[in-house]
Parts: sequence; structure tokens; C-alpha cells
Amino acid sequence: MEENTGRDVDTGSETGGEDALVGNVNKLMVSPPGYAGAPRKGHLVFDACFESGNLGRVDYISEFEFDLFIRPDTCNPRFRVWFNFTVENVRETQRVIFNVVNFSKTKSLYRDGMSPVVKSTSRPKWQRLPPKNVYYYRCPDHRRNYVMSFAFCFDREDDVYQFAYCYPYTYSRLQHYLASLERRNLPYLQREQLGLSVQQRRLDLLTITNSDHLSLDRDKKLVFLTARVHPGESPASFICQGVIDFLVSQHPVAQILRDHVIFKIVPMLNPDGVYLGNYRCSLMGFDLNRHWQDPSPWAHPTLHAVKQLIVQMNQDPRVSLEFYIDVHAHSTMLNGFMYGNVFEDEERVQRQAVFPRLLCQNAPDFSFSNTSFNRDVVKAGTGRRFLGGLLDDTSYCYTLEVSFYSYMTAGSTAPVPYTEETYMKLGRNVARTFLDYYKLNNLIKDNRPAHIQSSEVMSQTGNGKGNGVGDRDREKSHSVRH
Repeated sequence: MEENTGRDVDTGSETGGEDALVGNVNKLMVSPPGYAGAPRKGHLVFDACFESGNLGRVDYISEFEFDLFIRPDTCNPRFRVWFNFTVENVRETQRVIFNVVNFSKTKSLYRDGMSPVVKSTSRPKWQRLPPKNVYYYRCPDHRRNYVMSFAFCFDREDDVYQFAYCYPYTYSRLQHYLASLERRNLPYLQREQLGLSVQQRRLDLLTITNSDHLSLDRDKKLVFLTARVHPGESPASFICQGVIDFLVSQHPVAQILRDHVIFKIVPMLNPDGVYLGNYRCSLMGFDLNRHWQDPSPWAHPTLHAVKQLIVQMNQDPRVSLEFYIDVHAHSTMLNGFMYGNVFEDEERVQRQAVFPRLLCQNAPDFSFSNTSFNRDVVKAGTGRRFLGGLLDDTSYCYTLEVSFYSYMTAGSTAPVPYTEETYMKLGRNVARTFLDYYKLNNLIKDNRPAHIQSSEVMSQTGNGKGNGVGDRDREKSHSVRH
């Protein structure tokens, strides 16, 4: 999320002993105080020592109630939002209440019906908990901090249950997905390592375009897309995968786009933060989306590498860098929407509104009324603002935001919760919108429909092993009890 969180965030000094939460719980058995016998079924075992895991501490309140503390971002106690942990050694029909007690933000979609997601060993498809089982309130027992409580009933003793703030999308998942794309040897897809993170994880760059298009000595329209600068904003990865899945598919729209546009995509700008289970920061505690003006090659190496590439392409007279889109997720608003920049030139203001208006026509979950254009001082170090000042006046820089929770379609009264699939669908619609923007619709042959059926794209994108597609048969068997 790009918006300023300064007012929403504790300074860290107010969190007392919670500042000491620097590691995740590791197979922590929580038994009643004073209990000394052999562990029993129902003495819950909590674990967050896995990729993208986050749970810093568990306090036993009673046999059916536990206080959970989010581990702050590494080297930055201000941010405590993302959680992702497992629970095992449960008793069948055991009912519990979990209280997440140390969120650093006060505003939250939990006030509007959002709920955590859950899966278990025998039901590996993530599901949202029913909103009626989730409570978000200011708690007098926790210095009037906001607390999110949720009730849950464990129903299978041998299952391991996993709970998370939103659908996780890990660094390893991305690597498996990109490897599966590479194995297809598509002539119009190139994957390269643009650099390494501080902890030596890959910074991947994908180039998607027809290669004969690259060799022609003409102006090349270029669209640059980045995601996951804020690691806890996992919906951004599903959107990004939706964009990629569509662009590499055999859909006629995708084929035309590859003929006319070069797409450069950096799917994970902050791989260390994602791996560590941080919400907003890198390994060293930096919010990378505030360091575009002067990124350090040693402290912000991924940002430094991407900025260098964009600056270099911008100086190439043969390349027309027309779009920069940075994908985020938003913790207080519904739908997909965009942030853009403010210009003195009224014509440029109008031109900047064209892409979001077209996207609004293609994506029922995208809201033009939530889209806004600003020049807030605290945003000066963001990709959108910095590149908006760097690139020429034919280029447009946007932050694409999507709700962590749900969307409202025109005329509907109830919000529809997002799923992994509907996040990916928004990505496909973003890609599709470039056809309208560049007025290429007349190139669609045989009056084929230009709208996108997910089956048309999915049939082209592998068997879903590494990309989150293909769980439908498994999910039919049972749903997780709440």
C-alpha cells in the first residue's frame, strides 16, 4: 500500500516488551501454566519458522483462548500487520479464540468484514473464515490497542492448520512458477537475473515480446511493471502472475500485444522481506518504496538495479518507456484502483486518466471513483512519484492498488471477497487493457471475442503445480470447519 501510514503506526517505544519480539515461534507448545505432565492433545503447538511465516509470541489465557503477538518487521518495530503461522496437536472439536493483540495500524478492513484465511493438511485450498467469527475492537486489556479476535473449531486431530493475514505468495512459489515458464522455451519470453538481494536471493526480470519486434529498427513501446516492494502485500503477486499468464498465452489479444509492445516485469522487488514474513520492510528495516530518489547499491540493491535499468532505458532514443505500474495491496479500501501524479498541463492530466478509465470498463472490480492523483510530500520517494518526475511527458506512472479483502461491482450492495483467482483475473484485465489503450482492437482476426475467459488463459499456463491453478478438485472434498 502506497499511502502514508505515519498516523496509523506506533512509534515502537509504546510497544514496551513487544519490541523484543525479533524471532518467530518455533514448534512452541502452549500448555496451561504450572502443567508438568506429558503433553496432551489439545496443548496447541504453534510454529512460524517457515518461509513468509510470522508469529512472535503466544500467551495462554485459558484452554480456549490465546493472545497472539505479530513479530515486527526485521529491524523496524513500527510495522506489525502480516501474520502467517501453523497450529497442530489439536483435539477434535476443540474450540478456540485467537486474539491478535499488537497490530500497528488502527484502520483496518477487519472493521468491514475482512477475515483471515485458513487451510489445513487435508484441505490445502485457502479459504476465508466466516466474518461472523471475526471481531475487531479496541481492547482495554491491551492499552486500548486494536485487537482482532477470531473463533475457530478444529475438527481433525491429525491435521496441521495454517492461518494467515491474506493468501501467502512466497519467494519459492515465484521461483517455481518462473522455472515452469522457462521450461516451456517460449520464443517471446526471456527471464534474466537483474541482481541479488542483500541475502542473495534472485531479482528476476521478465521480458515478454515477439523477438522479431525487438530487432526492428523502430520506436518500441515499453511497459514496465513491478510488484511486492511491500512484502506483506501478497495480492500484488497474484495480479502480477495474472498479467504474465495472459501475456504468454495463445489468446489472440496476447499475441497482438506481444507484436506491438515490450513488457518488462519485475515480479518481486523485495524478495528478502517476502521470505522473512515482513509486512512493509526489507531485511535491514527499509521501506524500499521511500528510497527511489537515491537507492544504495548495498542497502537497497534490488531497487538500485531496477532504477538503473529504467534510467538506462529512458536514455535510449529507440525505446519509448510509456508506462510504469507498481502493484500494491491496500488495507483499508475496497476494489482495485490507481494512484497517479499531478501535472500542471491539463491535457496531460486528461491523458493520464485514460488507462484507468479503460481498465474500469474491462474489470468489474476496478473502481475509477477510488482512483486519485496526488503529490503528497511523503510520497516523494515512491516509484510512481520519482519516475513521474524522471520520465518525459508521454510516460505515465501509476500505483495499482487492490483491496486485501473484497470488491463491489456496479449496482451490487454486498462486497465480494477476493480469491487468488479473482486477483489473477484483475491482472489479466490489466494486460488486456493495453489493447484498448493502443487502439489495436481492429487487429483481432475473425471477429474473435476480445474479452478473456480464464479457461483460455489457464489452459496455456501449465498444470497449476507452481502457479496456484488447479486446486478446484481438491477443494471440493471438504471445507475447513470454523
